[in-house]
Amino acid sequence: MNTARIVVLTIALGAGGVAAYLASGTEQKTAAVEPAAQMPTVDVLVARADIALGQSLKPDDLQWQTWPASSTSNSFIRRGERPEATTQVAGSIARAPFIAGEPIREQKLVRADGSGFMAAILPPGMRAISTEISPETAAGGFILPNDRVDVILSKREKGADKNGPDVVNSEIILSNVRVLAIDQAPKEKDGQNAVVGKTVTLELKSDQAETLARARQTGTLALALRSIADLNVVENVSGNSAELKRGESINVVRYGVPSETTTQK
Repeated sequence: MNTARIVVLTIALGAGGVAAYLASGTEQKTAAVEPAAQMPTVDVLVARADIALGQSLKPDDLQWQTWPASSTSNSFIRRGERPEATTQVAGSIARAPFIAGEPIREQKLVRADGSGFMAAILPPGMRAISTEISPETAAGGFILPNDRVDVILSKREKGADKNGPDVVNSEIILSNVRVLAIDQAPKEKDGQNAVVGKTVTLELKSDQAETLARARQTGTLALALRSIADLNVVENVSGNSAELKRGESINVVRYGVPSETTTQK
């Protein structure tokens, strides 16, 4: 072997050794990974499954779920503040439905304390009063609990001409009142889109309950279903077919509360 070949082989071996050393150093050298910042979380009490209106809550209906602390409301029930909440809330009645995973809020619960469901969900000062209905007088059966309705009274009266036909007069006696139940169904059942019943229970103030009781004895009642968009609409008072005379006392029904006023002369 001549000297040139020996030199070339030596250089090649040296270059290979250097390359192998550099490669081994690269494999051993790992990039430092910074730990990800942990988002603060809290355990929130939520519904394990759908909870219907009027359902009595049991511990099995509830569970703790981890939520980002920044997205929780003050109305949510936190485990750190109330670790025994699952047993404390048990026995309460849902005054509004919950969907699975929805946080439990005290505002949507009520303690029955031995009272019936209807008495438990009635707001203070309100009354539950029932009246007879039929598909013809209740929007064809498409009125459901928690809908808003107007109550219309129709009366048949003798016409001015004794030989002429009777005259039927209609007026809204109660406006924008809440339906509590149809018959004894306080909620939609079995996926039905309509509840055709014989009795409707309305949520009324005491004076409104008196108005409804008197109206049942004087004529026929019908319910007019209102749009959900009308929940907070201020009622506009309009006259009948005849114009109102100036200075005449009129009865105004606003949000179901009758009041007397006088037009300006």
